[in-house]
Amino acid sequence: MKYLIVGLGNIGPEYANTRHNAGFRIADALAAGGNASFSTERYGDIARMRVKNAQLVILKPSTYMNLSGNAVRYWKEKEGIEIENILVIVDDCAIPFGAIRIKGSGSDAGHNGLKNIAQMLGTQAYPRLRFGIGNDFPRGMQIEYVLGAFTKAEEEAMPERIDIAVEAIKAFCLTGIERAMNMYNKK
Repeated sequence: MKYLIVGLGNIGPEYANTRHNAGFRIADALAAGGNASFSTERYGDIARMRVKNAQLVILKPSTYMNLSGNAVRYWKEKEGIEIENILVIVDDCAIPFGAIRIKGSGSDAGHNGLKNIAQMLGTQAYPRLRFGIGNDFPRGMQIEYVLGAFTKAEEEAMPERIDIAVEAIKAFCLTGIERAMNMYNKK
């Protein structure tokens, strides 16, 4: 079975360690764990790897967050991947730092990357893994917070939290979304 794993983020060194690039960091860790390396292709960086009988196409779109749907739709069609086998990894400030929530569908919750993906796929019914970045920001400062760096304490906790997200992605591919949700949405 083939899966498209999409880590959302923004390209460029100024965004590299921001909260908004949590999806890129998780995609990097997934690829590194499978000894896969990224190459620049149309609409983004692509890595390919296997996890047991699952073939993973890992995408980090180069379209910037707000136009991620162009890349997702292109690679979905190019690889012939069913919508239920797409997993979009995204940062979420409505979830406590480091927590993950896997869902089979849902609203974009104001996230412009998810909004664009839904527009380009023609549906909100695609799986996503939301990685919590917390919401410790004053009213009206959400953009600065999301585009800011993690705190020192958060950075120290990131390797463990990213490892859990990577395990959740593998579970999604090997056991299905329901079991992955049951196993990882409480961690």
